[in-house]
Amino acid sequence: MTDITLDFETYYDSKVSLTKLTTMEYIKHPLFKVQGVGIKYDDCDTMWFSADEVDEELADIDWNEVRLIAHNTPFDAYILTQHYGYFPKYFIDTAAMARGKFPGQSSALKYVAMRMFPDDETMRKGEELVNSKGCYDLTPEQDEELGGYCIQDTDLTYAIWKELEPTYPKTELDLIDLTTRMFVDPIIEIDRERLTTYLESETNNRVTKIEAAGVCPKILGSNDKFVEYLRSIDIEPPTKRSPATGKNIPAFGKNDAGWKQMVAMYPEHNDIWQAREAVKSRLTETRAQRFLDAALDDNRIPAPLRYYAAHTGRFGGTEKLNMQNLPRGGELRKCLVAPKDHLVYVADLSNIEARMLAYVADQTDLISQFARGDDIYSNFASVIYERPIDKKKDPTERFVGKTAILGLGYGMGHNKFQATLKSGAMGPPQDFTTEQALEIVTKYRTTYNGIANLWTKLQNMLQLTLHPENYGMTYGPFFTIERNGFRLPNGMSLSYTDLSPEATGGYVYTSKGKKEYTYGGRITENLIQALSRIVITDSMLRLQAKMPDSRVALTVHDEVIIIAANTHPDATMDSIIDDLCIAPEWAPDLPLAAEGGYDTVYSK
Repeated sequence: MTDITLDFETYYDSKVSLTKLTTMEYIKHPLFKVQGVGIKYDDCDTMWFSADEVDEELADIDWNEVRLIAHNTPFDAYILTQHYGYFPKYFIDTAAMARGKFPGQSSALKYVAMRMFPDDETMRKGEELVNSKGCYDLTPEQDEELGGYCIQDTDLTYAIWKELEPTYPKTELDLIDLTTRMFVDPIIEIDRERLTTYLESETNNRVTKIEAAGVCPKILGSNDKFVEYLRSIDIEPPTKRSPATGKNIPAFGKNDAGWKQMVAMYPEHNDIWQAREAVKSRLTETRAQRFLDAALDDNRIPAPLRYYAAHTGRFGGTEKLNMQNLPRGGELRKCLVAPKDHLVYVADLSNIEARMLAYVADQTDLISQFARGDDIYSNFASVIYERPIDKKKDPTERFVGKTAILGLGYGMGHNKFQATLKSGAMGPPQDFTTEQALEIVTKYRTTYNGIANLWTKLQNMLQLTLHPENYGMTYGPFFTIERNGFRLPNGMSLSYTDLSPEATGGYVYTSKGKKEYTYGGRITENLIQALSRIVITDSMLRLQAKMPDSRVALTVHDEVIIIAANTHPDATMDSIIDDLCIAPEWAPDLPLAAEGGYDTVYSK
């Protein structure tokens, strides 16, 4: 393949820019215009092609044999694919690679160049772009200046690629290609009619509730004004302690205990409570409209994922669509559909983090329960209640066991556990005393002492990363100690930038410009999520390779969504589930399980 490093320069102003619009909105905007492009063929000198030269230059390239390299490739590739109609064979994104290499640090070209070439002042991003802001038609002088700026950016991108490429895992490059393609060459579609009907229904529902309340929407939408209104009808607003400031603030969240209590105490004002929630919960309307706006003319919808959004390697949502957060069973999911003669196949790994945690901690009894296919939630609930718990007969008790298994594995204390059960955030609210919550936490840590010991072990291992003489030490097959972090089995790192011990215990590190505190339980959570992510992404790549006529359309946490033909659907589904259950080489006896289903819509 030919390597082409590319950078488009486009018109922008104070309103038409990527700071105001999504990529899709920006490129669809009537004022969108390509001002020129910088192109570097392999390692040849970068060339600048002005606006009137771009079409001809792009048309001369055999894109089927091109590996495209760009910084923030989803943007440049979206222009290339959707504006010009050219589809490269492979996508490289140096911004994504920078996030993987330097998690928690800025992936903007300016800062990546400074970080990677600190002693070379020639390797700096220029500032000339601002001189063309708001200039739709460039003068020859502006074109020349913009061209020089673009050439520098293109050269920086290529230099970063050449610096990162030798040590960057090939599987991770394949993931970058895969996730870029989900966005710029999507396969999943929207049911435009159903989505429009849903949007209209949600809008009408909100309007009806506000009218029934007889309260001005501005009052309902403002915390301060709503506080005043409640007091005017002799209701004292509920409050809660702000975790950020420590001050008392209104407890108006629909899951806040104070809000729930107030709603229950004053049922005569149900119209007001429903109207308040309707005003504050316009998310479904907004997202439905964004889905409609983002969809292509043929109803395919870009699936934007941010590679290495978290330092554990987890993906994140972006472009204001956030497909990582579509409620299960919700109508918005069902508005995502398969193309004609295809189905949406959805599979997810069952309890992957709990399984991985037991495996890394060598909690053999829990591993055996997973391997046998036991209901581990009922098993631990039986320990809590000191009697056999049955899934069907004892749903409440099982729920408490489930909350414990999913919540206590990373060191959660009894106060937070008590609050989690009471909030109803994970299921039906459960009211436990402080003593009861403490007893459950103690039983968990005693029953699964290998997990509790892991928190201490990993905190001690993080301490070792501060001393060069420990580099290269291993913790089983799970990681190798390196400076300020752990090298993972896939060649990536779980990094803690600027790590230093905290005087009160634990450690602090820098992430996204802020100091973060970490400790044994949280380090354990990071490691388990990072290792679990590898299991999922390895399967995604295998499935894409072994099912060439199918497409991995999306991934959501522990879930993989594939578009495949509607022929032999049961066999296709079984093949997907079997692949997800393949244990990695570094954990060959990790007991994995998956479940899934298929439909014409994304319904799981």
